[in-house]
Amino acid sequence: MIQYQFFPRSMGVTEEARLVIDVFKAVENIIDSKTNNLKSDEVLSVVRSGLKDIGYDVEEGKKEAEKIGVPVLFGYNDNVDKFFNVDALSNDGKIVIEVEAGRATDNNQFLKDIFEACMMFKVEYLFLAVRNFYRTQSDFERIYTFLETLYISNRLHLPLKGILLIGY
Repeated sequence: MIQYQFFPRSMGVTEEARLVIDVFKAVENIIDSKTNNLKSDEVLSVVRSGLKDIGYDVEEGKKEAEKIGVPVLFGYNDNVDKFFNVDALSNDGKIVIEVEAGRATDNNQFLKDIFEACMMFKVEYLFLAVRNFYRTQSDFERIYTFLETLYISNRLHLPLKGILLIGY
């Protein structure tokens, strides 16, 4: 079952977020982590066409030409000096989607995703899709607790307008 939470919780889900949630809901029986043990690239391949249909560029593979780089630093003559790769990017460049599987919490990949989204040029939102079930834990619940603490404590201010956490 797809579950989701938008942060900060004082805001409702945006229309753009609703469209992405609907893409995941349309294929939930295929990607459900309780019954399927898919890798993140496999989940991304299942949602790829739906995301493209709603206006996202989506990573096609691991070759450089198939990846999506978002600028972080610019050098002379406006050349990109540093970029981070993302799984999907909205056509306007304001929304980054990252799909994670087993290493979302084990290797704290979700923290790296948050950091990188904060550094990316023009990015306003991070939509992070993680497993509801992984081994004996729920990555969704663990990250939910982290984000809840981050936003309630109000001690760290992110440059993002919001983070959508999707559990699959």
